[in-house]
Amino acid sequence: MTVRDVEARRTVVVAEVTTWQDFPGLWGQLLGEVWDCLRAGGIYRGCRNIMLYREGVPNVELGVLLDQPCPLTGRVAASALPSGTTAMTLHRGPFGDVGAAHDAVLGWCAAHGHGLAGARWEEYGPHNDDPAQQWTEVYWLLS
Repeated sequence: MTVRDVEARRTVVVAEVTTWQDFPGLWGQLLGEVWDCLRAGGIYRGCRNIMLYREGVPNVELGVLLDQPCPLTGRVAASALPSGTTAMTLHRGPFGDVGAAHDAVLGWCAAHGHGLAGARWEEYGPHNDDPAQQWTEVYWLLS
């Protein structure tokens, strides 16, 4: 676990208010909308996927880190990951198992007396079909 100060970073996302029950069937569609927009703008790779959870509702933003201009289409909008002090851990293994990393951050924060500010996010490593090569950074904003 690492306590890390982070700067806001530009993203392009599709935002959605959903339920935890519906979210697993929705995230692929939302991320697909972002990638359709990027491809229409001539961007095919080099952007890390992100999932930002603003609240426990969940109020989510799915998209990519983007440091170059791209015309935005449809529901795709400019946004940013939060800045501030975070608790961060690195999950290595299948993307679908990232929940264990969130649990680890929560447990560590409770054990070390860190309050949570509500926002949390995942930054995914480059796509790899081999689950042993997959990795995800998990951040929780501290209060």
